[in-house]
Amino acid sequence: MKTEFPTTLLEAVRYFSDLDVCIEFVAKMRWPDGIKCPHCDCEQVYYIKTRRIWKCKDCKKQFSAKAGTIFQDSHIELDKWLPAMWMATCMKNGVSSHELGRVLGVTQKTAWYMLDRIRLAMQVSGIGKLKGEVEVDETFIGGKARNMHVGKRREKIKGSGSVGKTAVMGLLERHGEVRTKIVPDVKKSTMQPHIENHVEPGSEVFTDALRSYNGLEAQYIHQVIDHAEAYVNGNVHTNGLENFWSLFKRCIRGTYVNVEPFHLFRYLDEEEFRFNNRQCNDAQRFLKAVENVAGKHLTYAELTGRVMPLDSIGNTEGSRPVSNG
Repeated sequence: MKTEFPTTLLEAVRYFSDLDVCIEFVAKMRWPDGIKCPHCDCEQVYYIKTRRIWKCKDCKKQFSAKAGTIFQDSHIELDKWLPAMWMATCMKNGVSSHELGRVLGVTQKTAWYMLDRIRLAMQVSGIGKLKGEVEVDETFIGGKARNMHVGKRREKIKGSGSVGKTAVMGLLERHGEVRTKIVPDVKKSTMQPHIENHVEPGSEVFTDALRSYNGLEAQYIHQVIDHAEAYVNGNVHTNGLENFWSLFKRCIRGTYVNVEPFHLFRYLDEEEFRFNNRQCNDAQRFLKAVENVAGKHLTYAELTGRVMPLDSIGNTEGSRPVSNG
């Protein structure tokens, strides 16, 4: 393998232009202690260079570096997958499927499927509960009424500005990670259990004046900032989460333009990943995503909603699987 690992997109494209280098890189990321058969875990395998696959001496099955990863069953080679992952993980406002398709020389439909597989690798569950100073806030994602055709506006907008939009709840540990969740509403019975599941008791919790947060003082040091009066009062504010919402909405409006509620959680995963790894450089962020490609798979039927993944049955439409909280 080449010794100089890339630090920029241009270097990454050059580095991964050799398919053998790509295969060796993914194999070393997946099996740092040596190649193992994904079918039986046997270490007695040999490489068939002409076909770029391994064969297990025990179970006799053949496998490639893609087997058991987000790349599985894809006809796109790794010399396109890896630059695509670099772009998705390192471009601050994301990359659209149209743009990725033009860059890689594939169709928009293929690029869209690739991006959603990459977002699956970027879906990293938080470990433990948030603690210390934690901001909690909610937002609504959806089109602006003034940008809708008058007929569509009458159809969708039948109440306040939040009607017809998707509610998203966010929790941010200051100087730490952010976690988001699509919620059916912003009622107290919906939001407070989620806070209890993700925030350590005794922590300082900062919220706005939404009445759904009333009662948090029973478990937390709850401080409120009323945005009708001010946005900051000393250390009491939710500006960290407001910054995350701003980044996410800029990504949606500027790059993806229109996201269906069914797919919204995937785009939240993408923005969460980049935000939570904001202290990393591009190469480190890319490597973190590649570390998570194994053990994850997304079929086109699951992506389009024709078949629901087994671990998401029974969950709210557009929510993450139960295992991801």
